[in-house]
Amino acid sequence: MFKQLFPAAMTACVALLAGQAMAEELWDPHLRGVDEGLAAGALPPEGVYFINDSYFLPDGYVGDSKSTSTKLQSYVDVPILVWVPGIKLLGADYAVALAQPFDYTNLNVGNYEAGNHWGTFNTAIVPGILSWALPYDLHAKTQFSVYLNDGSSTYRSGNTPAAGVGAAMANYTFEPGVGLSWLHDGWNLSVQMLYDTSTADDRSAHPRCGATPCKYQSGDQLAFDYTITKTIKKWVVGVGAYENNQIQKDQVRGVSMPGTGAMSFAVGPIVGYNFGPLEVMATFNHQTVNHNDSAGDTVNFRVVVPLY
Repeated sequence: MFKQLFPAAMTACVALLAGQAMAEELWDPHLRGVDEGLAAGALPPEGVYFINDSYFLPDGYVGDSKSTSTKLQSYVDVPILVWVPGIKLLGADYAVALAQPFDYTNLNVGNYEAGNHWGTFNTAIVPGILSWALPYDLHAKTQFSVYLNDGSSTYRSGNTPAAGVGAAMANYTFEPGVGLSWLHDGWNLSVQMLYDTSTADDRSAHPRCGATPCKYQSGDQLAFDYTITKTIKKWVVGVGAYENNQIQKDQVRGVSMPGTGAMSFAVGPIVGYNFGPLEVMATFNHQTVNHNDSAGDTVNFRVVVPLY
């Protein structure tokens, strides 16, 4: 059967263009819904695993209405390595992970084509993942991720591309998270919660503060990924959902900026298949709620390969 014990932590280290309607922030640390279909509270057996997520926003837009003049298409590819060394800490299974996302964006504002751009996103390091097996087929997991300030291009750090938008965030982000799963008789009921808090960028000028460098800081965000699936022989079928909430407004020199609070919600089907050593899963999300955020239906295609 499709392994239910691949954790949400494996793919928690990714990002999708956020492009808020009135904000100047262009990226969110967590790629919305990318962990749907995984067991958010559990870890796989001892070993090294390669995971690749191919994430598409084929017909997106920016703002509260689909009629907005700002259109966005993006593709994010996320190769991930996960190592489960077979040791325990505090009674929990322990693992580490590393991800280096690549992204492509094509932005159009009205009749003006802002251009397309390839680049690397912030490297994501997960130095600690702990998963506990609890009674009644329950599993609980905690993790901590760090996004480095090493993207190939950013919106504010002085290396913005000539066309399109930057490929990464111009700061560091710290991301604690927890996950819960009930895994019984082929069922996977999971929820994952991630909290993102970012450092300020004070190296460069910003449109909100003129030509002089200023301290721009993204507001903290809270992201959820939900999963309900059933394994039937080699197939996995079910439904997933995500929600993203920016719970603090962006700040310039400590002053909150209006129109920078964003929220979104989406839901859609999940299907997966076990080919033997190669396991694949696809998710589709139809966005039903959007406010001050990038929007549109998304597709994620995941491949999982145990290396040993």
